[in-house]
Amino acid sequence: MADIQQVAERFGEILGAEAEVDGDMAEMEIERDLKVTVQGRPFKSELSMEIHFEALESDGTALNHAEIVLLPEEIPDFTRALGKNDLTITALHNHWLYAEPSIKYLHIQSVEKPEEFAQKLANSIKVLKK
Repeated sequence: MADIQQVAERFGEILGAEAEVDGDMAEMEIERDLKVTVQGRPFKSELSMEIHFEALESDGTALNHAEIVLLPEEIPDFTRALGKNDLTITALHNHWLYAEPSIKYLHIQSVEKPEEFAQKLANSIKVLKK
């Protein structure tokens, strides 16, 4: 059986952040340095990439999923990069009606080894602004 702590450490190494294990789930956040306001006020919460895996099986596969905050102009290049890396987009939506710029949240998922998902996501993230 795959050891969730070891998998989480490798998952974090690939994505450049520390993954925390909570039961049968591992999660991490990667902050984005975006200049956003909501109703004219500086906005810093919910500007991170939230990346998870859970339900790790004995063969090393898991349910992997992420929610990535994007600027509107990043959407075309990022979705193309996800497609090239064979990752499934499950949703694209907004959270904030009065955000400037109008940030979007894109959801991705797969069932595969978390390390493979992390590498595909890391490859895709390269097209984003820091």
